[in-house]
Amino acid sequence: MRSQAQSPTPSINWEEFNLTALPDPVQLDNIKAQLDLVLLALETLTGIGSDAILSAAAQLNLESAIKDRVTLWRLRSSSPLRGEGGRKKLDVEEARSLVLIICHLAKQHQELIRRAVALLEQMTEQNRAPHQAALLGDYLDAFSNKYVERMEQGENLSPDALAHLALKLMIDLLFYSSAGGHRRLWLALLGKSKK
Repeated sequence: MRSQAQSPTPSINWEEFNLTALPDPVQLDNIKAQLDLVLLALETLTGIGSDAILSAAAQLNLESAIKDRVTLWRLRSSSPLRGEGGRKKLDVEEARSLVLIICHLAKQHQELIRRAVALLEQMTEQNRAPHQAALLGDYLDAFSNKYVERMEQGENLSPDALAHLALKLMIDLLFYSSAGGHRRLWLALLGKSKK
């Protein structure tokens, strides 16, 4: 494949993950929930699925943490936001692996993410609702539907709150798609997990 020839397997510097103090179990639960939301936004905007996530894990030599669809499903369904979550405890290696996979996939889809964010800026400048642009409208509808379907409290969020969450995650993806995105995402996760 052409994309593999252009980007060799990156070397992973785990020290960039700033693990002087390991997250406690409550922080890991919060990290688990946030990673699930970021993955939901990425999947919804780009149309990727578990195959792309597993392929990225293989490209990054992270199969030890994300072996197969079952492992991935268990990690995703363990999010506290999913209601019956918590059965599978996320460990630090799995969390770091998911961060690297998310950023790798975001980088692959950076052009689409940039276009979506630029479109949001344009709609905001024109004082128009984001859903009036086809790309953003499709993303917002799909995100809302998936959130309500998968998350335990999904039906309790207002359409405006869901749209705000979806757009914030979309903007975050732009930062995670850039150089050093994995460090940005990890630090954001640690920051949110302490709240």
